[in-house]
Amino acid sequence: MINFRTAQGTTVGIAQERLDALRPLLRGSVLLPGDAGYDVARTLWNGMIDRKPAAIVRPAGAADVIQAVNFARENKLLLAVKGGGHNIAGKAACDDGLLLDLSAMRSVRVDPSTKRARVEPGALLSDFDRETQAFGLSTPTGINSTTGMAGLTLGGGFGWQSRKRGLTIDNLVAVDVVLASGEFVQASAEKNADLFWALRGGGGNFGVVTSFEYRLHKLGPEVLAGLVVYPFDQARQVFEGYRRFAAAAPDEMTAWLVLRQAPPLPFLPESVHGKEVIVVAFCWIGEMGPGQELAAQLRAFGKPVGEHAGPMPFTAWQTAFDPLLTPGARNYWKSHDFKAVTGDVERIVCDAVSRLPSGECEVFIGHLGAAVNRVAAGDTAYPHRDVEFVINVHTRWREPDQDSKCIGWARQLFDALTPYATGGVYVNFMPDDEGQRVAPGAYGPNYARLARLKATYDADNLFRLNQNIVPQGDASGRSAAAG
Repeated sequence: MINFRTAQGTTVGIAQERLDALRPLLRGSVLLPGDAGYDVARTLWNGMIDRKPAAIVRPAGAADVIQAVNFARENKLLLAVKGGGHNIAGKAACDDGLLLDLSAMRSVRVDPSTKRARVEPGALLSDFDRETQAFGLSTPTGINSTTGMAGLTLGGGFGWQSRKRGLTIDNLVAVDVVLASGEFVQASAEKNADLFWALRGGGGNFGVVTSFEYRLHKLGPEVLAGLVVYPFDQARQVFEGYRRFAAAAPDEMTAWLVLRQAPPLPFLPESVHGKEVIVVAFCWIGEMGPGQELAAQLRAFGKPVGEHAGPMPFTAWQTAFDPLLTPGARNYWKSHDFKAVTGDVERIVCDAVSRLPSGECEVFIGHLGAAVNRVAAGDTAYPHRDVEFVINVHTRWREPDQDSKCIGWARQLFDALTPYATGGVYVNFMPDDEGQRVAPGAYGPNYARLARLKATYDADNLFRLNQNIVPQGDASGRSAAAG
């Protein structure tokens, strides 16, 4: 007998024979504690999360997903769904429940004639980039190649191409989904349109997506991109220059600010290593000539201490931040949306960066607006179509005895920034302790519609291990989201 946690928090015993009967129904595998591959399958990017499911199903295709969802529903099991496992909240794993690990489903199929890509839910950005860039094509995704395509997309998705081409969900054409009932459906603007609307930003609340179809655009294979690094004592003039630059930047240019201690990069003098710096990270996806002229402006905010910038393969730029975001470290994020990076915001951020609790902590200011904001707030579940900047307080450290110090620093900075923010938050940047921000922070005016659709597609809240949208009429309220 194997003891499982139920969705209601009780315990149910499942006979070994019932799990054995599931195995021949799958092309994939069932893993139990002690089996080879169990610990790899349950491991997530955020090293703070160490959860041990009672069993793991690793599907090889949609038919396996149907079997696993049916097994979880019929036995009322707590169910976690893992794509890339990169989500900061760590909700892709659970203790004593059933983990559906999609990481073996990594196919990316590109049709260059139609400029479409079909992507399975275990694929990472690196998988997507390699396949699409072989044809000089791409679509807006994130900035770290180890991120999972599924979680990125279901939360909205933004990165270096978004100011020109919108969010990832704005380029999503269709999906295949396994619902809580076990039914396999397809959703698009023409078919199951309400479900398609909810999946574009509503996270994993509505089903398990087994295939994503994206619209692709010409890109690369080279882009103009890189880093311009300034000493921290020039932060004020860099912010002043950045505000002017961002206000006038064409859609093809995206420029982020990153404030942190300088890592030992080869293009930086040793005297800067470990010192606070302010970095302009940029990517231009247009013609090289105009891009070079704009890049020159980024070098004129002050006197840089180093730079690494120029034409480079887009696949290389997409991996540029990977060494700073390797799995296994302890991570905690706090995030706000902004319409402007004002002088007050600058002052608060710089004060906090002068007191970083560890050498791996950073604050980044993501540059949005443009095409992202040309979509109406009600057109997708993601509602934040008036946001120009996202500030993410990315706290990262190694030892558990630093938890209180690092998390406290992030929360203090978040609280200080709150009066200047919109009140909205990008759902993929929310940590595990922010369930109260799902409504209204993550979904704003769209939450009521999402709650109604949740009741339609997942009335029993089988898919609750996420930033949970409680089904409308669920008397258990927020407790259901806690799982």
